[in-house]
Amino acid sequence: MDELRELYQEVILDHSRNPRNCRHPGDATCQARGDNPLCGDQITVYLKVDDQGVVTDAAFEGRGCAISMASASMMTDLVKGKTEAAAKDLFERFHQMCTTDDAASAEGTELEKLQVLSGVRDYPMRVKCATLPWHAMSAALAGEEEVTTEK
Repeated sequence: MDELRELYQEVILDHSRNPRNCRHPGDATCQARGDNPLCGDQITVYLKVDDQGVVTDAAFEGRGCAISMASASMMTDLVKGKTEAAAKDLFERFHQMCTTDDAASAEGTELEKLQVLSGVRDYPMRVKCATLPWHAMSAALAGEEEVTTEK
């Protein structure tokens, strides 16, 4: 179990130190800023959604703890190519994985890549860090400009 925990920490640190899709694309069709006042994480998620409702690009900018930056990096990779509905569904399933003991349901699905973040469920304050980028993504898709973990 300790080896698995170490591997998970390495993946989180890699995504935090070398985040994927960390940029501000000029052609984003929607965006939302997320704020976690409790720990200071701030993130803006940028999405480009085509006429068929498919997320063709996803990126983010911001600052925060390793967990929020890693989550944003992984999220932007996973939502590309998804429909808006599929991206929202992925968020709901990720949130459930982070807040319940139902991590086994992630096996064999795209959520499996996100299991490295599922350990936050043992630290309720860290759930907000892991889910902040996802809340911002969902807000952007809903046409909202800002979201906070304090709602």
